[in-house]
Amino acid sequence: MKLEKLVGDRFRERPSDCVIDSHALMVRGGYMKYVANGIFSSYMPLKRVTRKIEQIIREEMDAIEGQEVQFPVVMPASLWQESGRYESIGQEMARFRDRSGSPLVLGMTHEEAAVHLVRDYGQSYTKYPFMVYQIQTKFRDEARPRAGLIRVREFTMKDAYSFHTSQADLEDYYRKYHRAYERIYARVGLPEVISVASDSGMMGGNISHEFMLLTPIGEDSIAICTECDYRANMEAAECIVHNRRNEAARNLTLVHTPGIHRIEDVCEFLHCEEKDSCKAVVYQRNSDDHYIVLFIRGDLEVNETKLTNYLGYDLHPAVITEESGLNAGYIGPVNLAGDFTILYDRSLEGMSHLSCGANVSGYHYTGLDMSRDIEGAEYHDFAKIQEGGVCPRCGRPAIRVCRGIEVGNIFQLGTKYTRSMNMTYIDSNGDARYPVMGCYGIGIGRLAASICQAHHDEHGPIWPLAVAPWQVHLCAVRADDDEVRAYADRLYEELRSKGVEVIYDDRRVSAGVMFSDADLIGAPFRVIVSPRNRKQNVVEILSRDKSLSASVSMDSAAEEILKILSAAM
Repeated sequence: MKLEKLVGDRFRERPSDCVIDSHALMVRGGYMKYVANGIFSSYMPLKRVTRKIEQIIREEMDAIEGQEVQFPVVMPASLWQESGRYESIGQEMARFRDRSGSPLVLGMTHEEAAVHLVRDYGQSYTKYPFMVYQIQTKFRDEARPRAGLIRVREFTMKDAYSFHTSQADLEDYYRKYHRAYERIYARVGLPEVISVASDSGMMGGNISHEFMLLTPIGEDSIAICTECDYRANMEAAECIVHNRRNEAARNLTLVHTPGIHRIEDVCEFLHCEEKDSCKAVVYQRNSDDHYIVLFIRGDLEVNETKLTNYLGYDLHPAVITEESGLNAGYIGPVNLAGDFTILYDRSLEGMSHLSCGANVSGYHYTGLDMSRDIEGAEYHDFAKIQEGGVCPRCGRPAIRVCRGIEVGNIFQLGTKYTRSMNMTYIDSNGDARYPVMGCYGIGIGRLAASICQAHHDEHGPIWPLAVAPWQVHLCAVRADDDEVRAYADRLYEELRSKGVEVIYDDRRVSAGVMFSDADLIGAPFRVIVSPRNRKQNVVEILSRDKSLSASVSMDSAAEEILKILSAAM
């Protein structure tokens, strides 16, 4: 490919709307173009990167006996009505009608389509296990697209679905799939990706893992133990608390706290620590605005994913009105009366000597004893794990909270979809049973952007050889010099004939412009032909990551480049 003919412009200025480096570099480097919020077109360099990622994924899927299929982008609503998700999924799913009035959806995930595809095939236990996968365009109407390809609305994804006759068989395959994902990330140049336990979300199922690239710009928070191998998404991480109970009796005492609402101000006024307080966090159910009042230790935050999973419906932060029966800023568990769902985090279980709201404007209690004053309370884990918190696995206070980008996920779905869509098989005893499913996803564009985010400098991407748009960037400095141009042309054709992927810059531009564009394209190796090098009968070879700088004879340049590529592979 000659750079002069490459569609797409490269420029030096960082776009003002790009908040992370990979987004800025991929716009500056002519990889993609904004179309609409969360929707981009891909130029040739990005398409070459994603095609290589897809090929690596295909090879690893085929190695574990995956069968590539393709599901439709547009599906009838009836499939999603069978599973129950047509009603349960909110505005993220695009719904519309065709010219005959039939309801349709744009695929945001394809569990229903997978069950539909194999429902007739998998009627006998002798057909199992099997796995099908696709690489397909999807649309999810994200509320807040951000960071270029990191969070988009239209995206290409590899998603796979496995079917089994037992949970044990699923778990065995799940481990095999986990290892396949580790190989994929190592091959694309991200061996530092880690897997963490996660929440299954809209996918359902009991066990799931996310694969995370640790980076400060990540939108997910991850709890990692520095003393053992525990790793979990904050949404799924269990919050372990060691409750302290003071057995010395203290009376429940009403204290006047005029105009004080925030937990920090209350504790300062009462001369107590936030961990010795009980605070109320109030939500409302989306469907009917019913109030949910959650009591939690004052120094902890509510994990809304845990709360939503426990309740089984969607919530939003409450708007507390005068008619609600709640006294904002003074809500407490003692004598709280009204049509509310009242919940208690286990950080309060057995606690005493607490401060709390008194449900009267301008007043709080001190001396709250949960066992004495709140009889019959049930306690559950609704809190976020904290930096320095107790590890759920090893029990040590060694939790570190990091940021990460999710670059893949795997789920044990169980029979959620096969049961709801009535997919059954006949087992060896002649009984009808529901197959057990697993599902496995990798976002292709997000993975490409994550590789760029992990491998770049201020000048441009530093693509790993396995996914680089081109392996070699050939620069003919002073292409107006006939001898330089003639040699560079011959070297370009020789490298191409030997199967080397070359982007060739023979434009009559300054060396500064040429090298700046080469940095933005980010090929692993740069080959420079120039009048100065020609006088010394050498060709200069540089690696984009600055680990290699060599001069080789012009006569053997092609062979030396092949040796370098072979060693790098």
